[in-house]
Amino acid sequence: MFRVSNFVVGLANTLVMLVGVSAIGYSIYMFVHQDVTDCESAIRAPLLTTGIVLFVVSLIGVIGSCFKENLAMVSYLIILFAGIAALMVFSVFLFFVTNKGAGHVVSGRGYREYKTVDFSTWLNSFVGGKRWVGIRSCLAEARVCDDLSDGRSGCCKPPSDCNFTFRNATFWIPPAKNETAVATNNGDCGAWSNVQTELCFNCNACKAGVLANIREKWRHLLVFNICLLIFLITVYSCGCCARRNNQTARKSDSA
Repeated sequence: MFRVSNFVVGLANTLVMLVGVSAIGYSIYMFVHQDVTDCESAIRAPLLTTGIVLFVVSLIGVIGSCFKENLAMVSYLIILFAGIAALMVFSVFLFFVTNKGAGHVVSGRGYREYKTVDFSTWLNSFVGGKRWVGIRSCLAEARVCDDLSDGRSGCCKPPSDCNFTFRNATFWIPPAKNETAVATNNGDCGAWSNVQTELCFNCNACKAGVLANIREKWRHLLVFNICLLIFLITVYSCGCCARRNNQTARKSDSA
């Protein structure tokens, strides 16, 4: 039993340590190389911090499990328990804030269009004020409209009810002002621009498209969190066994 539980904890933390080293290495690479985009550079500091935390915590776990250091193992279990509790709370939070946002299917077009009201108030805060300025810049910089299959149609085309005439994927002709078919109640109709760096990046439909993308990614993250919780609870259980084994081994050595 000693070998199994300690080996499992040691192996799991060794793998996590490698992930931490990889995150640290990649963040340092982005700090050193200046050819990364402004949007990519925004993740350098968070990635470095995450890598360091993973490395330090997993190192404590390896010391506690492989070198029979009970103090290290107790410290590791406390940190792991706090991490499990925080992950549970975060997962419940993710479920509720991503519960809305179904969108509506545009008849005969094969895609959905979204409105910001389709999403929770908390999610809408991500695309409000100065935050949207940075997101809009990243969308243009990443040239997301080069591929309309990525689901961001709200950023790359005017809303369907604006009745624009299609010329190509990113060039649309607005209807004449005297045409009654113009959806005058949709502010996005006047926000569209055929300038390739602007398009519908100033449209509420674009914000809603980004929120739809965030919601989808976070739903995937929720599934990942559940799997991660199962993994962490398993490691925690093995860690408790390893702590008892460390105590037994220490008593045997002192006898």
